[in-house]
Amino acid sequence: MYSAVERGTPNTLDYRIFYTKDGVPISPFHDIPLYSDDSQQYCNMVVEIPRWTNAKMEICKEESLNPIKQDVKKGKLRYVNNVFPYHGYIWNYGAIPQTWEDPAHVDANTKAKGDNDPLDAVEIGSAVAARGEVKQVKILGVIAMIDEGETDWKIVCIDRNDPLAGQLNDIGDVEKVMPGYLEATRDWFRIYKFPTGKPMNEFAFDGVWKDKAFADNIIKETNGHWKALLSNKGVADDVATQNLSVQNSHGLISVDEATSILNKVPAADSAGPAVDSSTQNQCFVKRTVSENVCA
Repeated sequence: MYSAVERGTPNTLDYRIFYTKDGVPISPFHDIPLYSDDSQQYCNMVVEIPRWTNAKMEICKEESLNPIKQDVKKGKLRYVNNVFPYHGYIWNYGAIPQTWEDPAHVDANTKAKGDNDPLDAVEIGSAVAARGEVKQVKILGVIAMIDEGETDWKIVCIDRNDPLAGQLNDIGDVEKVMPGYLEATRDWFRIYKFPTGKPMNEFAFDGVWKDKAFADNIIKETNGHWKALLSNKGVADDVATQNLSVQNSHGLISVDEATSILNKVPAADSAGPAVDSSTQNQCFVKRTVSENVCA
């Protein structure tokens, strides 16, 4: 149904991944539904970063049709460090479409504003996903990271077709079936920016994982913020809201307009430079908070 369409040259500033549905360009942020089934048991997840990779790819909320692009810091492509004992991202990482963490909204739980992005998701299944893949996932829980004073929820989920999906129905099941994974995940999020000179991240609820019911409420709340974003012009002028499916939204465009946006982007060129050599380096960080994974 959904196809990832590469544009530009990999490992360069102009590389993008656009999306089409049945050949028509769409926005992965706005046009891929939040839920993948009518019963709302499963959510869609857009995979931005496959497990074990380092390139910090993300849905670009500022560009028309919101392609995936690599984050840029000080004019250079951003890669996360390999902080021992990890290599790159330790799960498939991505976003839940049709959600938005409103930067004008102070969360009642965290007392911090949203980070102006779709909800982040970590998919803990056995398969290494493809960049740009759209997965149907079972929601298991959530942790509330505070990143430079902003609320940055991290949804934990698993591909509905994964061999372990039948055993995992809530956050407590993850520790039973995959012992150590939640501790490693919290440790990873706490330290991953530290080698770049940033402070360690903090967590609301003293870093306690919240269950599926809590995560479902966060998803519904941020879906409401996304609906307000598309319904009311001026809510966030830095977010591109062009879409082809949300009726009565101020960003609704035609198929011809969407096709024109895609056609203006340089064609894909596979002969790009190699991935930055820094992705093979290791960094070592002294923990300030003990996790079982490091004991």
